[in-house]
This record gives sequence, structure tokens and C-alpha cells, in this order.
Amino acid sequence: MQFGSQVVLRDITLSIPRGQTVCIIGESGCGKTVLLKTLIGLIEATQGQALFDGRALTRLSERELALQRTRFGFVFQQAALFDSMSVADNIAFPLRQHTTKTSREMYDLVLQLLTDVGLPESAARKKPAELSGGMRKRVGLARALALSPEVVLYDEPTTGLDPIMSDVINELIIRTRQLYPVTSIVVTHDMHTTRKVPDRVIMLYPVMRLKQGERQVLFDGPPSELDACRDARVTQFVRGEAGERLMEMAEKRSTLASQS
Repeated sequence: MQFGSQVVLRDITLSIPRGQTVCIIGESGCGKTVLLKTLIGLIEATQGQALFDGRALTRLSERELALQRTRFGFVFQQAALFDSMSVADNIAFPLRQHTTKTSREMYDLVLQLLTDVGLPESAARKKPAELSGGMRKRVGLARALALSPEVVLYDEPTTGLDPIMSDVINELIIRTRQLYPVTSIVVTHDMHTTRKVPDRVIMLYPVMRLKQGERQVLFDGPPSELDACRDARVTQFVRGEAGERLMEMAEKRSTLASQS
């Protein structure tokens, strides 16, 4: 995937089987969210293709692609709720767009989804501004589940939350997998999420920092093997160690100073 002269994703070849939970990790700017959007056809890869259920998304008509996307649920980083709508209307929005359910049927489903994400019935009447960050994230998850998707994608689901609420979201991701037969793909920087939630971890590295011929995927395996990875770049990210990066920054400052 390339934007102008900037290459964001390079030679990515992945296969995610049905029912698997995957965490995609890596430092800012390595292409995690771009990969997520490419997987469901929100953006089209510069080269190559994304296939879902054996069909290339780029070969579908607009109508077919819109129908295909109803098989996905997307939990956005900041929940992306409609501020002017109640919680109930936010969750029911995809139901109104894509189903013929009656108002009563939709409201009953909304209440069930609120229960599934651990929110009380009283939350249905509130506006997003009346909710905490963690509650908004849960409403976003409820909306993503409204059409019973086969795949749920999470973009930084614990960003901005305290450790306790972050773990509530982690437990909800796990519980969602148990309640619904879904494939889950989670983009995250949160190492607690990375160790607890997925069956598989994929770590990307920024293309601009790679040497010629190096793969962008530095790690692809179960979370239990992260600590045993021999790639120092993986170890530094997992442990949150900035030593090498600080040295690079110091070298750049020194070079700039000498040039001036």
C-alpha cells in the first residue's frame, strides 16, 4: 500500500482462518490501521488484493461490496458514535440501514446487545456525551455486533482508558468470541491486550526503517512466544525499551549540528 511516494505496507502475505483472534502490533506509522482498512476494502491496495471468503474485494461491484461489508463489524478507536443520537439509536443504526426489523424488534435487540457488553438498560436513553470513555467503547462494540458479523475489527480498543477499564474491554473481546462465532482482528499498542486476548500476534515494522529485502512482518505466532523472539526490535517493542531509538535520535541531532 502506497500513498504517493510513501510506502506503508510492503509484501504483506497473510491468511487468517475463520474463528481466529489476531492482534496486530507495531510502533506508530507501521501501517496497522491501513492494513485493517485494506482487509475489508475500505481502501484498495496499490498492488495485490484482499480476499474474503475466497472472493477478491476489488472485483466486487459497489452493491456487492456494500453487502459484503455487512459481514464485518468495526469498532473504531474513539467509538465514532453519533453525538445527536441516543445510545439506542446509535446501536440500531445499522439495523435500520440493512434490515427490515420492526421498531420493537430493533429495540429488543438493542437491549440484548447492551446486556452483552455489560451496560444497563438505562444507558439506552443516554447520549454519548453522558457516557464515560469506557462506556462509549462498549456502545461501539454493541453497534458493531448488531448485524451478527462474521468478522469484528478493533482499532485501538483500549486507547485512552485506565488499566481497569482496559481489562474490561479485553474481557469483552474474549466474551464476544465466546458468545458469537466471530473472527477478531485487533490493532493495538497495549501489551496486556496482546498477551491476554489473541490466539496469534502479528508485528509490523515501519517500511522506512527496514533494510533492503527485510520482511515487514517481524513476528507471526502465539503471544506465548513473544518473549522468546530473537529479533531485538520485537523484544524492544514488547518491553517498551527506547534505548536504541534514543541513540538514533542523538546521532541525528549530532549530524544536524555538524552540518550547521
